Amino acid sequence: MATQKTTWRNWVAVTALGIGSFTIVTSELAPIGLLSGIGHDLGISTSQAGLIVTLYAWIAAAAALFSAMVLSRVPRRPLLIALMLILAVSSGAAAMAESFPGLMGARVIGALSHGAFWVSIGIVSTQLVPPHRVGLATSIIFGGVSAASVLGVPLASLIGTDEGWRTAFAAVSALSFAVALICGMTLPKLPGSQSVVFSDMGRVLSNPRFLRIFAAAVLAITAHFMAFTYIEPYLHAQSAIKPSFIAPLLLAFGGAGLAANVVTGGLIDRRLKQVLMISLSVASGALWLLSSSANMLGLSGTTLMLILWGGAIAVVMVSFQTWILKEAGVDALPASAIYVAIFNLSIGLGAVIGAFVLTLAELSQIFFIAATATAMGALLIVLIAAPATASSDHKMASGSDGIADM
Repeated sequence: MATQKTTWRNWVAVTALGIGSFTIVTSELAPIGLLSGIGHDLGISTSQAGLIVTLYAWIAAAAALFSAMVLSRVPRRPLLIALMLILAVSSGAAAMAESFPGLMGARVIGALSHGAFWVSIGIVSTQLVPPHRVGLATSIIFGGVSAASVLGVPLASLIGTDEGWRTAFAAVSALSFAVALICGMTLPKLPGSQSVVFSDMGRVLSNPRFLRIFAAAVLAITAHFMAFTYIEPYLHAQSAIKPSFIAPLLLAFGGAGLAANVVTGGLIDRRLKQVLMISLSVASGALWLLSSSANMLGLSGTTLMLILWGGAIAVVMVSFQTWILKEAGVDALPASAIYVAIFNLSIGLGAVIGAFVLTLAELSQIFFIAATATAMGALLIVLIAAPATASSDHKMASGSDGIADM
């Protein structure tokens, strides 16, 4: 019989999964800062090299849905270890690729692992900690996403600049192997869940509440990556910001996200809707000011807006994941798989929409559109009643077989 006892090993495992989420998202986004080197080394255009980012995100989205149906009954511990080892092999193969097809093949393998891993870690958080601590555990696990968005990419770019893009991929491979090792030492035996079939996906997608949550997530995540993809050229265009300031500003953005996850981890468990609405509103306001007051904010004003945006969007990402887990009950796995697919599709969609807007307008307009879309996401959340914490937590514990026996 499962209990709600949680030991330090469980929290170490939660932390390891947070590092794992950092690793997989870094693997997904790191090539953004390495495209020129990859293109030059393999004799391809930068735009062609960019396919290793876009296709990775979309393949990962499909893999999330597929794995929810095929791998749902596999015990979590060996599954997560195997997926991290596959990611390690994929990144290692990418580091040794001598041609674009070879690099793309290695990336495809990694994308398949990426989607399956992300679906699994959301469910595992409900198995490692009691229901009233799921928000905190989710904040730790998915805090790695925020960290990777702004720390993983610059670090990979720095390694690529100093040592070459192959070394950057090799570093991701080594980190993936380390996460697999830590998971092997700390994860308890965790059972798989019920089989997921198309009817389960259909049941989730036919639920009006889920459709509103997913719509809000699409708006917010697409808007974020639409703007974040172009944050570096935006900062370069500001007269008050020297090129040497850009890296520290991006680190401040990422640091704000990590700090916000720590501060709001407990609040998300108790005030999920309020935290999400406030975070979406703050992100929208910061994006709007970055758009409308670009040349008037100066260094201090821009720094403040980046800190507010970075902190708010990190909380938004964790809040959506937590809401879905609390809302879904026994449908946690299919709902989480759909959310992961939506998240990865939105990454690619944001970059594509941003590129299209940039052909018609200035950089500031991208931030204005992102602010508007984020505000629309907040309005959708206003129309949704908060999940009934007590009942949803009970169903969630039942659906995930509770907390693993120690």
